[in-house]
Amino acid sequence: MPLLDTSAHGVYIIAATPFTDDGAIDTASLDRLMDFYLRAGITGVTVLGIMGEAPKLTHAEAVALTRQVVRRVNGLPVIVGASAPGFAQMAALAKDVMDAGAGGVMIAPPGTLKTDDQIVTYFSQAVEAIGADVPFVLQDYPYASGVFMAPSVIKRIVTDNPSCKMVKHEEWPGLEKLTALRSLMADGMRKVAILTGNGGIFLPHELERGADGANTGYAYPEMLVQLVKLIKAGERAAAHDLFDRHLPLLRYEQQPGMLGLAVRKYILKRRGAIASDAQRKPGIRLSQKAIAEIEFLIARLERNH
Repeated sequence: MPLLDTSAHGVYIIAATPFTDDGAIDTASLDRLMDFYLRAGITGVTVLGIMGEAPKLTHAEAVALTRQVVRRVNGLPVIVGASAPGFAQMAALAKDVMDAGAGGVMIAPPGTLKTDDQIVTYFSQAVEAIGADVPFVLQDYPYASGVFMAPSVIKRIVTDNPSCKMVKHEEWPGLEKLTALRSLMADGMRKVAILTGNGGIFLPHELERGADGANTGYAYPEMLVQLVKLIKAGERAAAHDLFDRHLPLLRYEQQPGMLGLAVRKYILKRRGAIASDAQRKPGIRLSQKAIAEIEFLIARLERNH
């Protein structure tokens, strides 16, 4: 399977993990979900991210899920979230998912890091633990990690670790930071791919600021794919018109934590991509009022197509 490299672009979809109502991994729905993403035109997949309920899976389940996804996506790169409290756990997961065919792993800094030097040292030690031959994505998501990395810190990490192939940029607000990273690359910093997260809530502007694509999720992945294509083709007005039609639903789905995941899974189920919208416990279920709001937004979206 292809290893992640700095040419990553397009949409690396953040995949949900489908469960049955009793909490087992739904392997049939996992295949169906990957087919759904492939039909949308994705260029890569990320599994076991924050929206993939990674902490709720055992090591064996994580490896088996990775192996199944790798088989199903027909040669597309698969990134696996490998963030962990300790390096032993991270290294074990990285080894086994790479053996299962993953293209790389994604690592976020733990919230215990307080200084720039601590952050830089952490990633050097993480690379030592997983192996310098394992491509990795630097996940810059302060909302979840509590760790804020200045562009100069990201430059140090990228420079010190050639196995860093991508920055997943999802600081918010983060447009000026994105511009700063691109300026550093223009001035000699080693080039890495920059894909953006945050549910795509600022994706048109991020692409216009130089992002290579999206590394995020949305229950209408075909919109993300088309949006990237339109911006890259210079069709700015058409891109923003497309985005504007989806923005009310996209925003509703971007609610933090398990609520946003519940919305996404509900819509994925409604669209036939998965059989159940269940989260593995601890999880939440949508209220009838929330479902009514989602249905209203979907109806508006479909009328405006």
